[in-house]
Amino acid sequence: DRTGRARIRDAAIACFAANGVAGTSLKTIAAAAGLSPALVVHHFGSKDGLRKACDQYVAATIRERKRAAMAEGAQLDPLAAMRQHAEGPPLLRYLARTLTDGSAEVVALLDELVDDAVGYMEEGVRSGLLKPSDQPRERAVVLTMWSLGALTLHEHINRLLGVDITTDAEGMAAYFLPAAEALGRGVLADGVYEQIRDALTHTHTET
Repeated sequence: DRTGRARIRDAAIACFAANGVAGTSLKTIAAAAGLSPALVVHHFGSKDGLRKACDQYVAATIRERKRAAMAEGAQLDPLAAMRQHAEGPPLLRYLARTLTDGSAEVVALLDELVDDAVGYMEEGVRSGLLKPSDQPRERAVVLTMWSLGALTLHEHINRLLGVDITTDAEGMAAYFLPAAEALGRGVLADGVYEQIRDALTHTHTET
């Protein structure tokens, strides 16, 4: 059996994902967890404290899953990695919902996700899954923002590609394959990146 604290946290993640933080009361979370509101306050102090605990859990879970996937290198099973996100509380839907509220907590969560991405992408380079970068942190920032942007637009991705990337592990190929093609095979023709890099570097040195 899970602890009361874990039950409350997981119930809060599901409720926040469905209704947003502002639209969810501690009473609703307590009922979803099958526990009393007093116990929620005992463990987390307030809704803000509970939300921070959810942020920390979501970030830590994503970090560990990404690190494990990166460490596998060429042996990575992409379907198994995607199925993990369908297990347990709806982490991706939680992110999709909470990232749009513009609060100070979102800023802290984004910073943590970026810092985590720097770390697990370094692991990916060591395992041979990822190519090294001249700008590792900047690359991690851009890819993290792209991924989170896709989450916030998941309803439109579902409309255009027919897959809900926050929940549908089995249908993820419709999104994952073109994303992997863009990242793995590239989009720009040979030599175009170097032209852009040289032009931007030259412009930067002149200003």
